[in-house]
Amino acid sequence: MAEERFKNRYLISSARANWHEYDGGEYFITICTQNKKHYFGEIKNEMMKLSEIGLYTEKCITEIPLHNSLVEIPLYVIMPNHIHLVAIVHNDFGKSYAGDNENGVNVKDDIDISMPRGAKRNGKNIVMQNIANQQSILSTAIGGMKRAVTCFANKNQLHFGWQTRFHDHIIRDTDEMNRIAGYIENNIARWEYDIFYD
Repeated sequence: MAEERFKNRYLISSARANWHEYDGGEYFITICTQNKKHYFGEIKNEMMKLSEIGLYTEKCITEIPLHNSLVEIPLYVIMPNHIHLVAIVHNDFGKSYAGDNENGVNVKDDIDISMPRGAKRNGKNIVMQNIANQQSILSTAIGGMKRAVTCFANKNQLHFGWQTRFHDHIIRDTDEMNRIAGYIENNIARWEYDIFYD
């Protein structure tokens, strides 16, 4: 992992594989709540009863493809304190999302997602746009979902927090996909044996 310092003070190591661009492929994603608190609901009689924030989180997960047409979420499970999902990233632009497509047009330069049309740029917006331009398709999709849930919680005065970042595993073949799918489908029934159970 490459080690970099933010503002020459804080060590920020990337949790992503430095040999993979995350702009295409299949991934097993795990996202936990802050301090593993049961914000999403509770499991009773092998059934997950979603809380208000859990229901909104489910809505956000199912809407990821509406906000990013390159990302598909074929399978997910919401547990009391974490989420597992399979994300498939379809990269129609070539090797890098921030790179040129087949017509020689830089895709990211063509799209400004940071500000409404006609808004005046200031230093902060330019910095944030530069950060957004460096994110992978996968990070953008997951980060957008996490932000939407956090905004909903804040707006509705619901106590909620995410663990920073998320864990991803690159799915390499069909056998691995089948094992992960089985794990997700049986996660609620096997809650007492889960590593996040408390």
